[in-house]
Amino acid sequence: QVPLVESGGGLVQAGGSLRLSCAASLRTFSLYAMGWFRQAPGKEREFIATTTGHGGSTYYAYYADSVKGRFTIYRDNANDTLYLQMNSLKPEDTAVYYCGAGASVRPKDAGTYDYWGQGTQVTVSS
Repeated sequence: QVPLVESGGGLVQAGGSLRLSCAASLRTFSLYAMGWFRQAPGKEREFIATTTGHGGSTYYAYYADSVKGRFTIYRDNANDTLYLQMNSLKPEDTAVYYCGAGASVRPKDAGTYDYWGQGTQVTVSS
């Protein structure tokens, strides 16, 4: 069973919105840090946002400067799902978006995540 499955990508005009979902098949989902990264053609995988995991009532979120104020990461632990709400989209947001999960991560370091999804394409037209 694939541990992470992203959905919700598509084609949108600049200024529009999309919500990405990441359905997880992980034991103790609430304990995992969950993050979103993206990769544009010819570029390295880029950190977007991470929410911590510890099973408590408070989760902290970290964002890349390029998306701060436009994107929101949140999680539904009851349904083992991670979301990324993307508003005010720009053409430079065009990329394949991946969700990752890790037991202990450095938020911006993709190499510290244990699981990845297959990605979902987001294309923003100008």
